Formats: sequence, structure tokens, C-alpha cells
Amino acid sequence: MELNSHNKQEYPPMHTAEHILNQTMVRMFGCPRSKNTHIERKKSKCDYLLESCPSDEQVEAICTTINQVIAQELPITVEFLSQAEAAALVDLSKLPANVSDTLRIVRVGDYDACACIGAHVENTREIGEFHIISHSFEDGIWRVRFKLKAREN
Repeated sequence: MELNSHNKQEYPPMHTAEHILNQTMVRMFGCPRSKNTHIERKKSKCDYLLESCPSDEQVEAICTTINQVIAQELPITVEFLSQAEAAALVDLSKLPANVSDTLRIVRVGDYDACACIGAHVENTREIGEFHIISHSFEDGIWRVRFKLKAREN
């Protein structure tokens, strides 16, 4: 769940790409959403709890899947739900204890839904092309570093 507030200016395309990456990891590996995340304009990283390092083929499949989702030009929508309503849609295990009963749920089309206070694009076509630039695996944590490139028309 992306509930971190950032003092520095957020970069909506990268933040939205992180949502798609998280959902792709959940679907492909059955793991939780990222354990630790650092989002910046030039490059970002996420940590996932996995039993083993993904193979080169799996890493390539992650990129391919994310870029296929981006290419669908999905709308990004926001809705406000009670915690009880949201619990049916999203994992609330990372919610801080002092959070209000009303949660802001961000949806990436029908691909992902997540409680999040961050800034996002309005449509996945604004994200660009997703690239994994490096990854490492240590002590059950897979760290993936990624960047976005402008789409070539």
C-alpha cells in the first residue's frame, strides 16, 4: 500500500508505474505489494519478499506485462471508501493505526486498486515505457530498480 507522503515533488508517471509493478508482482509471484519503495523521477526502486530471485525470463516478463498494461491506456480513477468497503478490494495490512475511516482508493483501470495518497497520471498513456535497469536478491528480498522512457511515436 502506497501511503507514504513525500516532501519532495512527486512524479506522477513513476508513482503510477509503481502501482502497475506492484500488481504485476502480486499476480506473477503471489507476493505482497512492495515492502519498501523509493520513487524518484530519474529512477526508482521497490523491494519484494520472494523465495528466490526471478529468472531473466521472469524479469523480462515483468517488463513486458507492465508495458502491455500501460499500452492499454487505462484511466486512473480515485474513489473514497470506508475501511470496511475498502477491505473487500485492497490489502489494508500496512495502514497506519491513526488513519481515518475514509480511505482514498486509486484504481488503474481494472488492473489495480490500492489505498494511496500520492499523485498519479490521469491515463496510463502518460507513463511512458517501463524498463528494469537492475535487480538484486539478498535474504529473501528482491530489489528491482526501474526507470521510465518517453514513448517513441
